[in-house]
Amino acid sequence: MSSPPKSTDLIHHPYQPPAGFEAPQVGVFKASTVIFPNVAALRARDWRSKSGYTYGLHGTPTTFHLEERIATLEGGTDCLLVPSGLAAVAAVGMALLRTGDEVLVPSNVYGPNKALCEGEFAGWGITHQLYDPMNPADLASRISAKTKLVWLEAPGSVSMEFPDLPALARICRDKGVICAHDNTWSAGLAFSSFDAGADISMHALTKYPSGGGDVLMGAIVTRDHDLHIRIKLSHMRLGWGVGVNDAEAVLRSLPSLQVRYRAHDRAARELARWLGTRGEIAQVLHPAFDGSPGHENWKALCGERDLAAGLFSVVFDGRYSQKQVDAFCDSLKLFKIGHSWGGPMSLVATYDMPAIRKNWPHQGTLVRFSIGLEDVADLRADLEQALGQLAH
Repeated sequence: MSSPPKSTDLIHHPYQPPAGFEAPQVGVFKASTVIFPNVAALRARDWRSKSGYTYGLHGTPTTFHLEERIATLEGGTDCLLVPSGLAAVAAVGMALLRTGDEVLVPSNVYGPNKALCEGEFAGWGITHQLYDPMNPADLASRISAKTKLVWLEAPGSVSMEFPDLPALARICRDKGVICAHDNTWSAGLAFSSFDAGADISMHALTKYPSGGGDVLMGAIVTRDHDLHIRIKLSHMRLGWGVGVNDAEAVLRSLPSLQVRYRAHDRAARELARWLGTRGEIAQVLHPAFDGSPGHENWKALCGERDLAAGLFSVVFDGRYSQKQVDAFCDSLKLFKIGHSWGGPMSLVATYDMPAIRKNWPHQGTLVRFSIGLEDVADLRADLEQALGQLAH
């Protein structure tokens, strides 16, 4: 009878697979520790570059592949991955802001970005102001010597206004202030943050790049390598990292991104156009629709590609109470109630706009729809049956 193998033999087994294996999907390389061939290599490798591997937190072949592909998608040169879209927002701020500095964010900004300003940043002595993104002059009037970062967003979170991004970015550039743009809605397809004039493109890969509603991840993309290194140094000190299996999931989804994005877009426009004919709806908020706030700005930036995300909001007629609109959402069968967007399943959510937007101009309740990949006729039938129950 042979003796059982020693643990040493199992750990230090001499077998190496043959070189030359190649497949459509990138290999999954999991590591905290990275093995160096000798001490000289350990001393020589620089974690700031992608010329070699130093530690799992600083990247493996899997995450390097994803970073390069996201940089290409965004039209940038360097990319950093973080555990969520909000982590990307936080990482940018923590890298660029110090006590006594100020950050400006649009009044229709992604809510957690504003909460970060009101919470941690305020506690660290970093002030913030809200500016009107639909009025470039308002932004210009608020930038001061204290301003070190301006956030841009298009369209506005939930309320879907589309600002004149190039004009806002130009003001920042003229005043020497770094501007970062949340490009999650565009997914790097409808337009490029950099073509709009931004210095940084932040992207919640949780949404369209993942496409499955099962991954949390964010990306920070730049064209300026010095700015990238500035953020990367902070990124290292904070210990940001992403799961390699999550990176694999996004890499698997990226080849279908453009096809999925167009499908979401077409379905959303069809349903939004139909809802606009219904008497229960006072207004449809979709940047690609004439009459939606900032439509001309969307047309100037995205009209050539004619792309928009599968996301829109509607304002119900004021005769319907919040309770009735909530019941409408509850009665939907295919649309599920939940946050986020960009996945295969259609979602719906209601918002108390007067509580989150100063001077909100509409009387009725706002409902946001994220259109998934279901059959459009089935989604329309679901909306129709729920609207039929609205009066009851």
